[in-house]
Amino acid sequence: MKYFSGFSLQGEEEIFSQYLIHSDYCVAGFSFGAQQALEYVYQSKKRIDRLILLSPAFFQTEKQSFIRAQLRYFDADTQAYIKQFTANVASPSEGDLSAYIHTGEREELDALLSYVWDAEKLDAIQSRGTVIEVFLGEKDEIIDSQETFDFFAPISTVYFMKNVGHALLS
Repeated sequence: MKYFSGFSLQGEEEIFSQYLIHSDYCVAGFSFGAQQALEYVYQSKKRIDRLILLSPAFFQTEKQSFIRAQLRYFDADTQAYIKQFTANVASPSEGDLSAYIHTGEREELDALLSYVWDAEKLDAIQSRGTVIEVFLGEKDEIIDSQETFDFFAPISTVYFMKNVGHALLS
């Protein structure tokens, strides 16, 4: 399995083990990593049977002022931003993500906030026979899980999980 990590995280795939399929033909990604996973699969000429998107970072409906504010907070105090960000990723659980923190770059944050999910890319991937699964938490404090659900539901299998947040921890 090829896995793509979330923004400012590294090695966190173990917390998603119950959702992952360990196969040479599976690609998965969490949050920012879900964006990267989609692009990897879209560009790949290799056989890929399953694309697993865990809490995909979905900000395309946010105003530009939101994106500018996030980047400004990151620039002002990167460590404080990452601390608050990872707390929001874990919420509402008491899960501790400190073992997985790997401070991301401003360019990565900008890319994740500016990314536009493309339904045509998802359709193209499915037309190759790849199953697309999306996992969302009802109490996500990072993305609007309902907007994300509304986007992905017509073009993939979506699991909307109650009482969990972005990291899908209970």
